[in-house]
Amino acid sequence: MTDDYAARLFEAKNASLLQRLFRAARLLNEHALRSAPAWPGGRPRPAHMSLFPHIALEGTRPSELAEKLGVTRQAVAQLVGDLEAAGVVERRADPADGRAKLVAFTEAGRRGMLDGLEHLRRVEEELAAELGEAIVEALRELAGPLEGAAERLAAASAAHEASDAAARSQGT
Repeated sequence: MTDDYAARLFEAKNASLLQRLFRAARLLNEHALRSAPAWPGGRPRPAHMSLFPHIALEGTRPSELAEKLGVTRQAVAQLVGDLEAAGVVERRADPADGRAKLVAFTEAGRRGMLDGLEHLRRVEEELAAELGEAIVEALRELAGPLEGAAERLAAASAAHEASDAAARSQGT
């Protein structure tokens, strides 16, 4: 790698708002996981945490989790197995299809979600000590519009992707 490329890459990363937000989110996630209380069997990994936003309260099929995460069903099965061993989730029969299974939070998992959110609140307090309360409050205020815009962009790109897939399947 040339020094010129390294400098251009550094400059491009610093000029990208999303790159900087992704990096900050990754670093804060790593800190939150390292500072979280351990589960039975050890600490949760980022891969475990990536499942949580996709598990509906009534449960979600493993195949849907795999699709949402962009990983194989086998990878999801391993993560779900780890979370089952920790008592966080369980596999249960899908009432809509007796042959299918749902991954759902156990009662301990539901309590753990609330405990985890309280832990994140403590991490936010640490962040406020670093940045100042005014900056963290401004971030809270911006989070709603940012999340809304991100949801709209994600929905639009998903619709575009589905349209492209339909066109490919029709040979157009």
